[in-house]
Amino acid sequence: MKERNTLLLPVMAIIVTMIVGFTCLYFYVQQKPAKTELASTEPKAEEPSHPYAPPSMDAVPDGEEGELIKLGEKYHNETSSVLDGYVGNTLSCASCHANGGVGDSLDLVGISKTYPQYNPRAGREVSLEDRINGCFIRSMNGKPLPKEGQELKAMVAYYTYISENVPDGITDRPWAKLQRAEGDLSKINVEAGRELYNQSCITCHGQDGAGGATGLALWGDNSYNIGAGMARNRTAAGYIQKYMPKAPMGGYEAGSFTDEEALNIAAFINSMDRPDFLNKIKDWPNGDAPDDAAYETLAGKKKTDGQ
Repeated sequence: MKERNTLLLPVMAIIVTMIVGFTCLYFYVQQKPAKTELASTEPKAEEPSHPYAPPSMDAVPDGEEGELIKLGEKYHNETSSVLDGYVGNTLSCASCHANGGVGDSLDLVGISKTYPQYNPRAGREVSLEDRINGCFIRSMNGKPLPKEGQELKAMVAYYTYISENVPDGITDRPWAKLQRAEGDLSKINVEAGRELYNQSCITCHGQDGAGGATGLALWGDNSYNIGAGMARNRTAAGYIQKYMPKAPMGGYEAGSFTDEEALNIAAFINSMDRPDFLNKIKDWPNGDAPDDAAYETLAGKKKTDGQ
């Protein structure tokens, strides 16, 4: 009888422990907030990614106006192929302003609302048409679109359409502003830039900077000419710092380069041969060229000479 009681005690202890455990579990379940499971599976509301999101291309109006807008989008995205008579390299508008100019790379939404505006490089007020043609002759190393031609009208129509939701009267587009890299230009190290390029850029843009099938040409005959904004080291470094590399590479990802590193990469890229820009001497006619201007101007020379 004594042995029987000895065996019974551990069994009863196990049973009591199980009862207490199930009781606690029951009360825990009963006290959980209602619909916890549903709350975890329901999609969260997406926060707006743009202060003035452009209208959908699905909402383009019918008729001639709509066709012009669609054509403008095509010209933007496929410039070097569909407007090859005006483009002198392999770049397109979308090379810098990706996804139709409405994505996260140098957004163009609202651009039509800020023109005409004063342009220091031109030394005068320029129209949106002037600005577009500036990219054709500089960034795309080509020639300007005819002022009254369908090509230019289509591009203006497209940029006007994607800017519809932006209030009239704005003079700046802070959501699209590119921060130029800061730092002492006299301390730029081109060789350090070459090493970083080989580490984080060469896979897409190639050893010869020609880009190949996966990246854009950064120097050589198929790249931007010396008169383009990207030929200025602070501007190019700002773009590199914010958007490059497109995918993690060599221990870096977009936004991880320091000002110094980005300036070094930009200086290396811009130290390589590229097409000239014949009228560069006339740029910044008021003598207010930025400190990273890639060439001497007539006004700058006069200012230096004290004339």
